[in-house]
Amino acid sequence: MQKTKVLLAEDDYDFGSILKQYLMIHNFDVIWAKDGKEAFALFSADEHQHENAFDICVFDVMMPQLDGFSLAEKVIEHNPEVPFIFLTAKKMKEDKIRGLKLGADDYIVKPFEADILVLRLQNILKRSKKTIISSKNEHEYTIGKYVFDTINYQLKFNGETQRITEKEAQLIQFFYDHKNQLIKREDVLENVWGNDDFFSGRSMDVFLSRLRKYFKKDPAIAIESTRGLGLTFKVITN
Repeated sequence: MQKTKVLLAEDDYDFGSILKQYLMIHNFDVIWAKDGKEAFALFSADEHQHENAFDICVFDVMMPQLDGFSLAEKVIEHNPEVPFIFLTAKKMKEDKIRGLKLGADDYIVKPFEADILVLRLQNILKRSKKTIISSKNEHEYTIGKYVFDTINYQLKFNGETQRITEKEAQLIQFFYDHKNQLIKREDVLENVWGNDDFFSGRSMDVFLSRLRKYFKKDPAIAIESTRGLGLTFKVITN
């Protein structure tokens, strides 16, 4: 069975060594970079070998050469679908918001037990492996004036194509399956994020803003929030 390949970027030698060993014990294939610049070089090299590409990334925020946020931005340019987690000693609200806006799948504040990281990685990978395709033969859906391609992660509108991330596609799929229904926030979080904790809730708010921006060209589509109740993905059809 092929191991999950992890890119770990951590400049603290002792901490990085412990994390690598612990992840390897739990059957992860770990490539450890000592700074952001080295991490991006490793990521870029592996992206050219698609069969050997990284499955998930773990980035320390404070690193020499290239900090974790800047590293994530460069990684997203190459592959917006790869999930990633930030590790940080900071508890600053601004840092968490910046990580969320980048699309981080999780954010772990040091110090933490190594088994917490293992569990977070396993949960993220479990969610990312869930197929968003309800039928093998049907992979494109018409949503108002848009065409949603679930295989290539694309939203098409009037000849223009918007590439989206896997998480965005999962959220659109869930909304499409429950369109014109009031959905509880916790139900969206449980089905798309796997839990309904504070971090996931803030992350969902960022993704909702993105989806509203993507669908704004069609006035017949709206994502409405009802305080204390939930969300409605409205699609008005003639």
